[in-house]
Amino acid sequence: MTTGPIRRLYDWVLHWAETPYGVPALFVLAFAESSFFPLPPDLLLIALAVSLPNKAFWFALVCLVGSVTGAFLGYGIGYFGWEAVGRPLVDFYDGHETMAWIKTQYDTYGFWGVFIAALTPIPYKVFTIASGMFHFHLGEFTLASILGRGMRFFAVSTLIYFFGPAIRRFIERRFNLMVIIFTVALVGGFLVVKWLI
Repeated sequence: MTTGPIRRLYDWVLHWAETPYGVPALFVLAFAESSFFPLPPDLLLIALAVSLPNKAFWFALVCLVGSVTGAFLGYGIGYFGWEAVGRPLVDFYDGHETMAWIKTQYDTYGFWGVFIAALTPIPYKVFTIASGMFHFHLGEFTLASILGRGMRFFAVSTLIYFFGPAIRRFIERRFNLMVIIFTVALVGGFLVVKWLI
């Protein structure tokens, strides 16, 4: 983990797990990360799930609801406020190439392209803003967000529930790799099913 402002922000996010406000903070963090906040809510989700494994799936649900609710803010920024707010945010995250990739996935694969973008480790706020800016179908965007983010958060909580604190360090260090492997396996499964049918 790097030092400096990002490390302090990381520590600030994790400190909420040690307070009575951990669950509301998880919701707010997941909401904010969908449109502007730099750190993923998975950090706090992991910390809370490790401290109370029997509530891991409840934490995942709170994270999902916050993330999808916040996604509508990101979508609105792209749809209604691209020049004033959306473009500066995407510039800040150097996300224009990612936006072009998201547009290609949507044009090529429709709903499944949006779903894969929601599931992968790309900055989610770039995905939500891009979806609004390109006027993606709101229903498909919502469903893709629920499925993609839900699979991501519940996968983390499932690992914590069954393996406990021992899995925390591994998830934190290898999270993006795990998501990529899971996404490839998922897409491969869809292709196999389509080929068999």
